[in-house]
Amino acid sequence: MAATSSSPATARAPRSVEETGLPFLFLVELVAKVLFQRGQVKLHDLASHLKLAISVLDPLIVFLRTEKLCEVTRSGGSGTDADLTYHLTDAGRLRAVACLARNAYAGAAPVTLADYRAQVATQSVADLRVTRPDVAATFHDIVIGQRVLDQLGSAMNSGRAIFIHGLAGSGKTFLAERLCGLLKGSIAVPHAIMVDGEVLPFYDPVQHRPAAGADPDRADERGDLLRGIDARWVRGIERPTTLTGGELTLEMLDLRFDANTRLYQAPPHLKANNGIFIIDDLGRQRCSPLELMNRWIVPMDRGIDYLSLHTGHVFQVPFDVVVVFSSNFLPERLSDGAFLRRLGYKIEVPAQTAQEYERIFSQACAQYGIACEAGAFSYLLHEKHHREDIPLLACYPRDLLRQVRDLAHYEGGAAVADRRSLDWAWDNYFAGAGARRAAGDKNKKEQERRETPAQV
Repeated sequence: MAATSSSPATARAPRSVEETGLPFLFLVELVAKVLFQRGQVKLHDLASHLKLAISVLDPLIVFLRTEKLCEVTRSGGSGTDADLTYHLTDAGRLRAVACLARNAYAGAAPVTLADYRAQVATQSVADLRVTRPDVAATFHDIVIGQRVLDQLGSAMNSGRAIFIHGLAGSGKTFLAERLCGLLKGSIAVPHAIMVDGEVLPFYDPVQHRPAAGADPDRADERGDLLRGIDARWVRGIERPTTLTGGELTLEMLDLRFDANTRLYQAPPHLKANNGIFIIDDLGRQRCSPLELMNRWIVPMDRGIDYLSLHTGHVFQVPFDVVVVFSSNFLPERLSDGAFLRRLGYKIEVPAQTAQEYERIFSQACAQYGIACEAGAFSYLLHEKHHREDIPLLACYPRDLLRQVRDLAHYEGGAAVADRRSLDWAWDNYFAGAGARRAAGDKNKKEQERRETPAQV
């Protein structure tokens, strides 16, 4: 669902300082910081940089000039206001340095926290509805059982966290990332948010990508101010999908302030609002799974989270994300009942059936331009997988056939999946794991037989 006409992002652009919702002196200091960093700036360039109308900037410039913090010069010959260039005086530069020492942010003017909360509610991911045709379209090229697809589609409608588990290589992460295809519509995100006098940079070009057919930079620079739309918001953003893995720590989930740059960094789940937040490889993080999961109990229960500034001020932010946990471990091995009750869906991604595995194998052959000799797949299935008791996981065909292709490139011939090339790829990939496991099982049984007293 896209932002509606009643949302802050599509409201009329503020025409005065009061309408921005920001303190007058804060905006004065923001202008001073921009002038300090950019030197001489024309008024329309300053308006474009701050995403504010000239009617908002006029009283700020007047104040700076009255306080002898700013001067104006004429740089052109047209005699119009377009030729006026603004720069700081020595006193203005000292004031700007002091402002930068507190918070170095000097970008677009922020929006208020209240407006951000209202915008998130307007475009909430909980309002989306996913149907079976939606799932079929998103996963049309994926070989996976219908039961798993039905579980994933239903889970997206629940508004609750999803726990996807299965063997390593079963395709859990791939399926989790594909869920973003079920997110409909575009959203708006602010360049920055103001909280208790501090500025939190928010818009992240890496995480907040333009939706298909949208170009937020062009829209902002070329028309929003002229059309009277609040340019402090970046519109036309696709709903974000954020993936974190073993690198995730509890500290990363808090608001961070860099004492050197004097800038804040918003946590990844805050930037993922109105989208999906995937925690991959749960159980492999440097902190314990129980600690990590307990961090999410309140946000998942109430749809809110609490962050704190470096000043100690604690504030509330929306938690409007579909949280997807992906793990090789069973759910009960990672947490207690209190947390497991808050997981709406626990979805197992099983090994492939023989028919599904053959389809994946055929797709991989076509993808890599590999011819398949008659009987090659049957040989792989029965003489390799079944004989060595290796499960039919979705990752294996592509991994093995890539090695078949590599061998063909090395030998200078056509890539053909036959017994010889499959044996070569299998030995490289599994390194005799199946044979070692079989030998280990045999030795274990023999040891158990020797240690078990004879039954009378």
